[in-house]
Amino acid sequence: MCGLVGFAASGERCSDRLALAMAALQHRGPDGQGESLRGNVSLGHTRLSIIDLEGGAQPLLSACGRYVLVANGEIYNHTELRQELLEGGARFQTRSDCEVILQGYVVWGREILNRIEGMYAFALHDIERDEVLIARDPLGMKPLYWCQSGEGVRFASEMKALLALMPTTPDLNSTALLQYIEAQHPLSRNTPFQGVERLLAGEALLIRNGRRAEQWRHWCVNDVSHASPVDPIAELDGLMQTVFTQHQRADVPIGLFLSGGVDSTILLGLMRRYGMEDIHTFSLGFPDSSVGDELDVATRLARHFGTDHRVLTPTADEMLTRLPRVVWAADDLMRDPASLPTLLLAEEASRSMKVVFSGEGGDEAFAGYGRYRTGAMERFLKGMLFPGTGGFRSRGDLRGGVAQQLLGSELLAARRRWREALTESWQSRPADWTPLQKMQALDLEHALPDNLLVKADRMLMAHGVEGRMPFVDRRLVSWGLSLPDELKQDRREGKKILKSWATTFMPAEHFAAKKRGFYVPVNDWWQGDRLVALSRVLSSNAAIREWFEPAGVQRLLADQGRTQRSGRQLMTLLQFALWHHFFVQSSTSALPEVSDPLSLLGA
Repeated sequence: MCGLVGFAASGERCSDRLALAMAALQHRGPDGQGESLRGNVSLGHTRLSIIDLEGGAQPLLSACGRYVLVANGEIYNHTELRQELLEGGARFQTRSDCEVILQGYVVWGREILNRIEGMYAFALHDIERDEVLIARDPLGMKPLYWCQSGEGVRFASEMKALLALMPTTPDLNSTALLQYIEAQHPLSRNTPFQGVERLLAGEALLIRNGRRAEQWRHWCVNDVSHASPVDPIAELDGLMQTVFTQHQRADVPIGLFLSGGVDSTILLGLMRRYGMEDIHTFSLGFPDSSVGDELDVATRLARHFGTDHRVLTPTADEMLTRLPRVVWAADDLMRDPASLPTLLLAEEASRSMKVVFSGEGGDEAFAGYGRYRTGAMERFLKGMLFPGTGGFRSRGDLRGGVAQQLLGSELLAARRRWREALTESWQSRPADWTPLQKMQALDLEHALPDNLLVKADRMLMAHGVEGRMPFVDRRLVSWGLSLPDELKQDRREGKKILKSWATTFMPAEHFAAKKRGFYVPVNDWWQGDRLVALSRVLSSNAAIREWFEPAGVQRLLADQGRTQRSGRQLMTLLQFALWHHFFVQSSTSALPEVSDPLSLLGA
């Protein structure tokens, strides 16, 4: 797990801003850094050492001297690929899992993208051909941003590093800003900055002579076909054994974020099933808040399995003091409230762990969300309201007249196009797919890589912790998506096949509780003096006044406490103001030490 940055110039020069960009990624790789300056291509790497602690430094140079690699992530099937390559005559220089990308490319070329299983983003420089191949894993677990100008192509694991490579800060992208407000995050390729794009999940880009030469998807969810396994329990058992065994590979201990939900419970059971001992688990909850949590379930599970369990019950002040770090770490505009507890869990885990398991992806792969269990009539009516979307995840967060009052003119203009990415995604599905498969696919292409995995990657890497998410493995996702609907859900519950399989090695009572989800009590935080201070900040902040209408901001403040939505929308504005402070107004990529998020904005 690491950070990478690069610049493929269109002329014969290397980037003189590489050091600044690498400094912006130090949190992703506190164990070392390296660079490659060859011809007109500059590559930088910061390392969090997980496998081959002593010998896996990057950049990696091929034995022939032609190829240079920098990579971020883990290749889970590296042992199997290494053996195949060794049998073919390859000679490895390290035990690093990422070296199989380099050696595999020498032998198989682009086919390596279809052979590696893992979470990754990488850049591979072919010195002889003056080409750089950059690529991202199939589900988008690891980030990669890029932009092209007359000077060449720049790319980096995070936008703060990319901005450090650029001579000036680009203008803001109003469509991406509105997607952040309506959908919680920008969608698809969009980023908050004009001209800066995300490389999509499962996408590769070839840069030649400092220009984009070719761009393609090496995998997407539409590649998944229907399947009707004869013995689905046995098939899932074999697949999970392969996936989880590979995910266990590390030269450091692995902990677990234990929420008490189905997915993290299964991971805990698998850790015991496959021989992991001295298991460290971490949970967080809000026992005195107005929202429920599964802390009691997590504590009971930890006791049952005999883990070294640590429970966090942060106060509102403890949460809010971390808000600037959340915004800074997220880098991209993303306002998932669960980012705050995830950051606190990463902070606690980092005291003893470099790697933790997390249960993201199980709901998307095996249809666990209640929103998947909608009837045909409901889907029809929602589809009438929002044509072309299937009526799924198409309604934004701003309801009624709130948008007209709150949004400035530029954001109002962008309302006509903010959901285009969702519409295109829905309509791109194969004609024989069921509505359930289409809903799963939409979440796998947007909610997962654009939000949940941003939260997981950035919050953990802010504290130098690698998050491993077995349910986001391409093989499991493909298998789950391919199943007939009746194996995944009925009108009462989701994840049917996953739960049935899990009860073959765990007590059924672990999965009997109704799914509660994880909620953060943001409404509880904005009361009394704290709400008064927030009102002063939002009313006077220059970025808020530029993009939003003062009357609409005042309405949100007046409505605070009446609905859950008002508190969430106030957090949306506050996080935008903080993000604007860090990435538009500030000239440094470093995070200042602050104890009060409002003090940064002049309160």
